Amino acid sequence: MTAQQLKNSILQMAVQGKLVPQDPNDEPASVLIERIRAEKEKLIKEKKIKKEKNPSVIFRGADNIPYEKIGDEVVPLDVPFDIPDSWEWARWGTISESIQYGYNAPALSQGRIKMVRISDIQENSVLWDSVPFCDIKESDIDTYILRPNDILFARTGGTVGKSYLVKEVPVDAVYAGYLIRTRYSNSLCPEYLKYFMESELYWSQLREGTIATAQPNCNGQTLGQMLIPVPPQNEQKRIVEKLNLLMPYIQQYVISHLSVSKLDRVFPEQLKKSILQCAVQGKLVPQDENDEPAEVLLERIRAEKDALIKAGKIKRDKHESVIFRRDNSHYEKLDGIERCIDDEIPFEIPDNWCWSRLGSILTKLSDGTHSTPKYVSEGVPFISVKDVSTGALSFEHCKYITQEEHKDLYSRCDPQFGDVLLTKVGTTGIPVIVDTDEEFSLFVSVALLKFNQNLLFNEYLVHLINSPLVQKQAEENTRGVGNKNWVMRDISNTLVAIPPLNEQKRIVKQINYLFGYFNHL
Repeated sequence: MTAQQLKNSILQMAVQGKLVPQDPNDEPASVLIERIRAEKEKLIKEKKIKKEKNPSVIFRGADNIPYEKIGDEVVPLDVPFDIPDSWEWARWGTISESIQYGYNAPALSQGRIKMVRISDIQENSVLWDSVPFCDIKESDIDTYILRPNDILFARTGGTVGKSYLVKEVPVDAVYAGYLIRTRYSNSLCPEYLKYFMESELYWSQLREGTIATAQPNCNGQTLGQMLIPVPPQNEQKRIVEKLNLLMPYIQQYVISHLSVSKLDRVFPEQLKKSILQCAVQGKLVPQDENDEPAEVLLERIRAEKDALIKAGKIKRDKHESVIFRRDNSHYEKLDGIERCIDDEIPFEIPDNWCWSRLGSILTKLSDGTHSTPKYVSEGVPFISVKDVSTGALSFEHCKYITQEEHKDLYSRCDPQFGDVLLTKVGTTGIPVIVDTDEEFSLFVSVALLKFNQNLLFNEYLVHLINSPLVQKQAEENTRGVGNKNWVMRDISNTLVAIPPLNEQKRIVKQINYLFGYFNHL
């Protein structure tokens, strides 16, 4: 149960007469409502309020069914639920002395009378210091002046239906045009009315009466027609006392529920990150001494790259990196110079693993075209970061280019089945395996990672890039503001942990098993 559901449930009990016991010694609500009618008649005769055109009288018939009399017409009343015998149903207009729209005037920085706006009411209190002034005629002040126990009601916009019980008015103030003020008999408990205006019974009636336009609006007539269950005066006070006692506990529940909800949202993701971190540290699956060490694997990768370079199929890396261990320290040979990189090594890895730069294990690292091509309605798919940012390659909303332009672009950047794509502009660091034989071209926002798939398992590479080890480097090296960029040089220079090939496969199998299990939780 959410915090709001809990609050709704308690308020529903309150307005149904189920929160506190009834007292047979209480004056019945029927007597209370008759007294309110008499008070209103007196105010009408004194010309302090206007007479209702079609006043409502709700009563129980001899068959114990609620009826409503409006003018000379009497009809059965469809009420939302049963209430105790000592309670009565009434229209909001019946219990109100007045339902008055606010005053329309420009906000001023100085003046004598302040004018409360919707925006000045936050968390059930008025921010009096920020309330502006207004220029209002002396003859209008009494009509719009705010008094303690008035209830303000937002009649339009995104806050429509929100209410505020005026507890104190430290300065002379009126209220603005997008608010409605309701004033009612002193025989009613204002806090009970305010709690009613937070109940689902109130909000359900409001939704039915709200005009559904671009700017939602609820008028005074709709408010006046709203049904409210009226308890005896003493029971109203007991209900308020009980609700005041319960509300701090509900607020504690709100805080706890938000904390748990946040944990529910972040825990699976945090757990996945922890699993990936264990994976790239060599702690997810046991090592097998029969596995070919990663050092031999990397030598085979380097040998293959040398052969491709001699064959003229790829170019030699201008800043080729080789990371190795010596004297229990880590060194990197770069541009013919050796240097200790112990300060860059984030954690220890098993003896049969090796550290490497990402560019060193790839046969090709490139990105898509840096020029925007001419798009066509049909042709070869043209993939940008938005088409892979979900973690999967999608052609659903991609653009298209001509076969001729694709041929030119594909000669430099040729994604093929099993390669890995990597987002590098905007949303950076998302790896995706190419799972199709269909040809497509890439925009500059996506990098292409090609490698010998017999020497490096592409699924392990994806998990490696998704791990905190690589994501932290991606975050640190993503540059610029707005449309941020993880540049190719920094991608190539990313430090990665490489296990033996067989262990890569065991790691992937275990990760897939665990992630599949979490997805069913």
